[in-house]
Order: sequence, then structure tokens, then C-alpha cells
Amino acid sequence: MSQHGQSFMRGTLVLSAAAFINRILGFISGMYIARVLGAEGIGILMMAHPLVPLVITITELGLPVAISKLIAEAHARGEREKVRRILHVSLAVTGFLSVTLTTVVLLGSEWIASILLSDQRAYYAMLAITPIAPIVAVSAVLKGYFRGMQQMKTIAASDVLEHTVQIAIVLALVHLLMPYGVAYAAAGAMAASVVSELISLSFLALSYKLYGESKLPGETWARHLKHGRRTLGELLQIGLPTTGHGVVHSLYNTFQPLLITTSLALAGIGTAAATKQFGLLAGYAFPLLFMPSFITQSLSTALIPAIGEAAANKNSLLIHERMNQAINLGLLIGAPATVILYEWSTPLTTLIYNAPEAGVLLAILAPMFFLHYFDAPLHAIMLGLGRATTMLWNYVIATVFRGISIFVLGSQFGISGVAYGIGIGIVMQTLLNFVSISSSIGFYWSIRPYIKVGICSMLMAIGGHWTYTYVVGQGMPQVWSVITSILCSLLIYLAALILTGTLTWRNARYRFSIPW
Repeated sequence: MSQHGQSFMRGTLVLSAAAFINRILGFISGMYIARVLGAEGIGILMMAHPLVPLVITITELGLPVAISKLIAEAHARGEREKVRRILHVSLAVTGFLSVTLTTVVLLGSEWIASILLSDQRAYYAMLAITPIAPIVAVSAVLKGYFRGMQQMKTIAASDVLEHTVQIAIVLALVHLLMPYGVAYAAAGAMAASVVSELISLSFLALSYKLYGESKLPGETWARHLKHGRRTLGELLQIGLPTTGHGVVHSLYNTFQPLLITTSLALAGIGTAAATKQFGLLAGYAFPLLFMPSFITQSLSTALIPAIGEAAANKNSLLIHERMNQAINLGLLIGAPATVILYEWSTPLTTLIYNAPEAGVLLAILAPMFFLHYFDAPLHAIMLGLGRATTMLWNYVIATVFRGISIFVLGSQFGISGVAYGIGIGIVMQTLLNFVSISSSIGFYWSIRPYIKVGICSMLMAIGGHWTYTYVVGQGMPQVWSVITSILCSLLIYLAALILTGTLTWRNARYRFSIPW
């Protein structure tokens, strides 16, 4: 394997390991918050959050992706001054925009709350989370710098530090503020995110001071900004096309709580009950559904430049090879994740959150969410192929359809209808991206591997169900019944993959792909 390939794989593995640790830490924190706040408190928490991503998306302007690309090119050419100019111009733009928009949001917080918050108890939580926007924006710029310099360990360390600190502060603040009411406890959980993000930013800033490029004589911030117009143009040329997707995504997330609670109100569900049901969906079911996707997300981060380089060299064979690797990985991870989340839906939500009623929503979403594990690789492939505009329109169409489905089904069937509406949107988005890629470069695939993985998944489900029924019948405690049966089912799945020749040690070790 070439040195470039080894660096690519090392970076992917480092980010995957950090993402796994962060998912575990975040899951522990979320489990504690869910148990303390309850479904109603989680609903308040989820309602207060969506406005901030919109502010962050607007202030970033897609610059982190552009920063990593331009800095990597400048560093390769030995243009040290341009590396720092890119960083300084980006920090100035994002810093100014984020502080300005955050100030506007804080000043108009009461008016914004009256429009977006169906439950006004979420107002304090919204205030607590708003200051995080400029911190995250500046952190994203510094992460873009380290990504461009191929210093993935720094990014991974800052992420792990952030989540570790967040757990400690969340435990303290939620416990301290809960006696004053669920609204204040939710605000405390949000404030913990702000503090942990600030500590992560401090770590990134210190790392840059210690390991960043040294200044040249006469080099100043003022000089960089004075001659930074061309650099800003280069950054925006790359960053703006990806901003549209982020803005649509953030706008949808901002209005989704209001859309869901409104549809539930039309179904005859009161405000407090709607907030609780929204908490069951967004705070209990979604974390479990998103948990397995950290590997495909990490792979996708490295997949964009790999596809882009192959496309620039007109190497269609390499494009399809990388594409097949990503799709295969999504299949291998998504299949067992879907089986576990569907078959053990109620035991998992009961054991983790003490909320068996959330198991119904998890079981509804799990089969449709299977396609989500292909979404990140498909997203990265389209960006690598330069199809950002097509990807944006696919997302807009799927989002509009999802919103309509949520409103129609939610108003008719309550929270179960909302779950079906979200699942339908996920299916449509994945299929649209798949069709776009197929129409662009073609997509050649055989049905045999999918049949093989399907058979392996069926054996996993049957074995897991039998094991769970048996150990429960033997009087084993619930926690050990769930753990034992899931582990047995995974062993059956792995054994079936090997016996059918779907997975081999040589491919797993050297290529991280499947011999199909």
C-alpha cells in the first residue's frame, strides 16, 4: 500500500476510533439525561436545539471543507504564508458572522420562542445553547486547518475531550437544577454543551499555537486580511455550494419540532403529551438508530477526496472500486444493526431509558432506517463527483416529501404516523441519490451479495430470538438476557458471513472490503 494510502487509512481509523468513543460517551450521557428528565424533559431539550445549527451553518458558509482542501494544496506547494492567510481570513469571517447572528438571536429570543417553540418551557434551554454557535464555528475552522495538514489525531483528541467534559458537567448541572423543575434542568444540559465545546476550542487553539506553522517576518493579521480578498473568493467558490444543503437541513430541523407537535395536536393530542411523545422519538429512538453509523460517517469523510481524485484522473475503475467498498461496508453494518434495533426494540428502550413505549417507534423506524447507513457514502460519492447541486435538489425534494408525510400521517395516526413519515423521507432521499449516481457514472452490482447478507441476517435474527427466549425462560436478569442474546446473534452473523464466503480475513485486513 502506498504512503498516501496508508495515511488515508490511518486517518480513517483514527477518526473511526474517536467517533466510536464519542458515540459511547454521548450515549451514556444521553441515557442519564433521558432517565432523569424523562420523555417530557427530552422533548423540551429537542425543541430548544434546532435553531443553533442554522446559525452555525450560515456563519460557516461551508468554509471548513474549503479550508481543508486549500490548505492541503498550499502546504504541498510549501506556501506557508498562504496557509496562515487561509486560516486567518476564515477565522475573521466566521467569527464576525457568528457573533453578529448570535447577538441577534439573543436579542430576539422571546419573539423567536413565540414562533418556533410549541412549548414555552423550552425557552431557557434555547437561551442556554445559543452562545455555542460562535464557539462551534471557530472550532470548525481550526478543525479544517488540522484536516488539511493531515493532523487527524488532534481533531480526534479534541472531540474525545469535549465529550468527556460534557458528561461530567451534564451529570453535575442536571442533578443540581432538577429540583427547580424540568425546564431548568434541560437548560443546564444545554449549558454543559457550551462549556465542553469551549474547552475543546481551547485545546484546538493551544494545539495550533504549539504545532502550527510559524510566522514569517513582518507577517500580521492586518496584512493577511488586507490581501485576503482573493483567498476569500477561493474559499467561497468551494464552500458556498455545500452551504445550501446545510441551510435546508438546518431550516428543516428548526421547524421539525413545531411540525410534529402541530400534526399531533390535529390528532387530538395536548401540548404536554405531544412534547413527551416527541421526546420519545427524538431523544430515545433516534440515538439508538444513529449509533451504528459512526463507521460509515468516518469513511465518508475520507471518501470525498478519494472519489474526487479518481474523478479528476478519469479513473472510472477506481471510482467504482471505492464506491463498492463504501456500499458494501454500509450493507455489512446496516444489516445487523437493523436486526438488533428491530428485534430488541422494546427490551433496549426499557433497559436503557426505562421507556418501553419508545420501543414501538424504534421498531417502526428500524427497517426503513436501514437505507440511512448507505446515505453517508452516497453523499460523499456525489460530492467527490462534483454533483453538489444535484445532491442539494435531491435533499430538498426528499425533505419536502418528508414534511408532508409527517404532517399528513401524524395528524391521522399520531406519533406512529410521524415515525412512518420520517422513515419514508429517509428512503426517498437515499433512492434519489442512488439514481443520480447511477445516471452519472453507472452502477454495476450483483444481487448475490445482498442475498447472502440477507440470509446471514435471517439466521442472526432467528438465533438471537431463540437465545433471548431461552435465557429469559431460565430466569436470567433482563440486562444479561439482552446482552447475551445480542452477542450470540452477532456471532451467528459473523460465522454465517465467513461460511458463505461473504467476508474473508485477507480482505478485512488489507482492503476493508468484501470479495464480491
